[in-house]
Amino acid sequence: MKTGRGLSLASLIAKPDPGRPGVLLFGPDAMRVSLKRQDLVAAIVGPKGEEEMRLTRMSGDEVRRDPAQLVDALKAASFFPGPRAVLVDAAGEGAAPAVTAALEEWRDGDASLVVTAGALKPTSKLRKLFEGHRVAVAAGIYDAPMSREEIDAELSRAGISNISPEAMADLEALGGALDPGDFRQTLERLGLYKLGDATPLSSDDIAAIAPATVEAGVDELIGCTFDGAVDRIGPLVARLSGQGQNATSLVIAGLRHARALLAAKANPQGPASALARARPPVFGPRRDRMIRQATDWRLVRLETAVRLLVDTDLALRSAGQTAPQMAQAERVFIRLAMLRRAR
Repeated sequence: MKTGRGLSLASLIAKPDPGRPGVLLFGPDAMRVSLKRQDLVAAIVGPKGEEEMRLTRMSGDEVRRDPAQLVDALKAASFFPGPRAVLVDAAGEGAAPAVTAALEEWRDGDASLVVTAGALKPTSKLRKLFEGHRVAVAAGIYDAPMSREEIDAELSRAGISNISPEAMADLEALGGALDPGDFRQTLERLGLYKLGDATPLSSDDIAAIAPATVEAGVDELIGCTFDGAVDRIGPLVARLSGQGQNATSLVIAGLRHARALLAAKANPQGPASALARARPPVFGPRRDRMIRQATDWRLVRLETAVRLLVDTDLALRSAGQTAPQMAQAERVFIRLAMLRRAR
């Protein structure tokens, strides 16, 4: 994620420049912009900045109605020593004149100006103001996978440093699949989970913090099916049915798993390489289980499994059928488990 001057946003946040008068953060995803805004403001004023009244908050509408208050806020002195910041949230094109005047009046020792906005076109007055400024910068924040630099910053923020290579690969996959807010929450839970534990963070640790939900039961049913555990399928189907799962969703989950195994089996670099690039990411014991299944199953039988699941899905969706749907799903899972065990 680069600013208009070739700087990465992560480096801009890691080491704010007191000689930089302002930063514009803009993008279509309000949550992503909000997270970067929080990080940047905290980096400028420190953890006690708001408590010590070194942070002034304004809205775009406020500075549009009264442009002079923005200049006054930038130049106001605080009772407490330390860097100051003025935050203008949700600035629209109407705030451009006030922000222009504020940047023109800015001098060394004034507060840093942080402005946030939604999606801005290249022709936006606000965007062109920051991109054309001699020192101020604009940073567009888009729906893109997190970079390694951003992941490292989030790990540092969560206090996680001792990480095994396998776990790092899993975290990079998660960073590419999750929204930044969800990824940050995941790392916060990991930090608490490893509190007082000096051993390196492992893939099993990452898998352990996932909440136990109905989806975990679906994963277990699919795992048992492709492991060939015929005797476990009936009780698992009955339990999932009691939890409100329907037959079609179970079959679709099985089909997704079968196709992933088929792709992993057919990959010339091996199942592990294929699953490392899977989306959504597969990690921890589930990844080990899928590698084992892809290795044990013959390619032709995985093709048969995909065909059986597609046929069952079509049957469940067809009109005029009378057979109980959950029974049809249970039957295809049993057939697949027996196919796995056949010689």
